[in-house]
Amino acid sequence: MNRKKRTKIIFVFVIILIILTGSALYFKYKPSIINPPSSPDYCSQDSDCVPSSCCHPDSCTLKINEPQCNKVACTMSCEPKTLDCGQGSCTCVNNKCLAEITG
Repeated sequence: MNRKKRTKIIFVFVIILIILTGSALYFKYKPSIINPPSSPDYCSQDSDCVPSSCCHPDSCTLKINEPQCNKVACTMSCEPKTLDCGQGSCTCVNNKCLAEITG
Protein backbone atom coordinates (compact mmCIF):
# COMPACT_ATOMS: atom_id res chain seq x y z
CA MET A 1 0.00 0.00 0.00
CA ASN A 2 1.48 3.32 -0.96
CA ARG A 3 1.91 6.25 1.41
CA LYS A 4 -0.81 8.39 -0.20
CA LYS A 5 -3.46 5.68 0.13
CA ARG A 6 -2.51 5.02 3.77
CA THR A 7 -2.79 8.74 4.56
CA LYS A 8 -6.32 8.83 3.06
CA ILE A 9 -7.39 5.81 5.12
CA ILE A 10 -6.04 7.37 8.32
CA PHE A 11 -7.76 10.66 7.47
CA VAL A 12 -11.13 8.92 6.90
CA PHE A 13 -10.70 6.94 10.14
CA VAL A 14 -10.01 10.14 12.12
CA ILE A 15 -13.06 11.89 10.62
CA ILE A 16 -15.31 8.92 11.50
CA LEU A 17 -13.89 8.86 15.02
CA ILE A 18 -14.58 12.60 15.44
CA ILE A 19 -18.16 12.19 14.19
CA LEU A 20 -18.85 9.25 16.50
CA THR A 21 -17.34 11.00 19.52
CA GLY A 22 -19.29 14.19 18.78
CA SER A 23 -22.55 12.25 18.42
CA ALA A 24 -21.98 10.38 21.67
CA LEU A 25 -21.26 13.62 23.54
CA TYR A 26 -24.26 15.37 22.00
CA PHE A 27 -26.70 12.66 23.08
CA LYS A 28 -25.14 12.40 26.51
CA TYR A 29 -25.17 16.14 27.29
CA LYS A 30 -27.95 17.55 25.10
CA PRO A 31 -30.31 19.82 27.06
CA SER A 32 -33.59 18.18 27.91
CA ILE A 33 -36.71 19.89 29.18
CA ILE A 34 -38.73 17.61 31.40
CA ASN A 35 -42.04 19.36 30.75
CA PRO A 36 -41.89 21.73 27.76
CA PRO A 37 -43.88 24.99 28.04
CA SER A 38 -46.65 23.54 25.85
CA SER A 39 -47.21 20.77 28.40
CA PRO A 40 -50.47 21.17 30.36
CA ASP A 41 -48.67 20.71 33.70
CA TYR A 42 -45.70 23.03 33.12
CA CYS A 43 -44.79 25.43 35.92
CA SER A 44 -41.90 27.85 36.14
CA GLN A 45 -42.14 29.01 39.77
CA ASP A 46 -43.70 27.92 43.06
CA SER A 47 -46.49 30.49 42.79
CA ASP A 48 -47.80 28.66 39.68
CA CYS A 49 -48.80 25.72 41.91
CA VAL A 50 -51.77 25.20 44.26
CA PRO A 51 -53.22 22.26 46.23
CA SER A 52 -54.96 19.82 43.88
CA SER A 53 -57.94 19.05 46.09
CA CYS A 54 -60.18 20.98 48.44
CA CYS A 55 -59.90 18.76 51.50
CA HIS A 56 -56.69 17.37 52.95
CA PRO A 57 -54.62 17.74 49.76
CA ASP A 58 -51.47 15.67 49.40
CA SER A 59 -50.56 16.80 45.88
CA CYS A 60 -50.41 20.00 43.86
CA THR A 61 -51.47 21.20 40.43
CA LEU A 62 -51.27 24.33 38.30
CA LYS A 63 -53.38 27.35 39.22
CA ILE A 64 -55.37 26.94 36.01
CA ASN A 65 -56.46 23.48 37.28
CA GLU A 66 -57.25 24.73 40.78
CA PRO A 67 -60.34 22.99 42.20
CA GLN A 68 -63.42 25.12 42.93
CA CYS A 69 -63.81 24.77 46.69
CA ASN A 70 -66.35 27.50 47.46
CA LYS A 71 -69.21 24.95 47.97
CA VAL A 72 -67.13 22.17 49.53
CA ALA A 73 -67.24 21.46 53.26
CA CYS A 74 -64.11 19.93 54.77
CA THR A 75 -63.35 18.78 58.27
CA MET A 76 -61.14 21.13 60.21
CA SER A 77 -58.76 18.36 61.27
CA CYS A 78 -55.07 18.49 60.46
CA GLU A 79 -54.58 15.21 58.64
CA PRO A 80 -51.04 13.81 58.62
CA LYS A 81 -49.07 13.67 55.36
CA THR A 82 -51.17 16.41 53.77
CA LEU A 83 -50.79 20.13 53.19
CA ASP A 84 -53.23 20.78 56.09
CA CYS A 85 -52.28 23.23 58.83
CA GLY A 86 -49.03 24.34 57.21
CA GLN A 87 -47.53 20.83 57.10
CA GLY A 88 -46.23 21.52 53.63
CA SER A 89 -46.44 23.66 50.53
CA CYS A 90 -46.72 23.45 46.77
CA THR A 91 -43.47 23.83 44.87
CA CYS A 92 -42.37 23.81 41.26
CA VAL A 93 -39.63 21.21 40.79
CA ASN A 94 -38.26 20.47 37.32
CA ASN A 95 -41.24 22.36 35.86
CA LYS A 96 -43.79 20.14 37.62
CA CYS A 97 -45.99 21.04 40.60
CA LEU A 98 -45.20 18.89 43.63
CA ALA A 99 -46.36 18.83 47.24
CA GLU A 100 -43.49 19.26 49.65
CA ILE A 101 -44.86 17.82 52.88
CA THR A 102 -42.77 18.42 55.99
CA GLY A 103 -45.11 17.23 58.74
